[in-house]
Amino acid sequence: MSDPVPPTTPDPDPRPLPPIEPALEDCCGSGCPNCIFDVYQMLLENYKQALAGWEARHPDQAGKPVEQ
Repeated sequence: MSDPVPPTTPDPDPRPLPPIEPALEDCCGSGCPNCIFDVYQMLLENYKQALAGWEARHPDQAGKPVEQ
């Protein structure tokens, strides 16, 4: 009988994932104070900062494309 596969432990410092860009039709066009595109830009800036920090902690992985 083979040994059971040990459970994998989650990465304690995973690479941040970029936000999903909304499609043009996702906007209602009514001038909302928190337009989906404004929220996306905020999330994108947060992602860029988080990615820069992650790459500083993982220089061997910096600049490599995200594995899907």
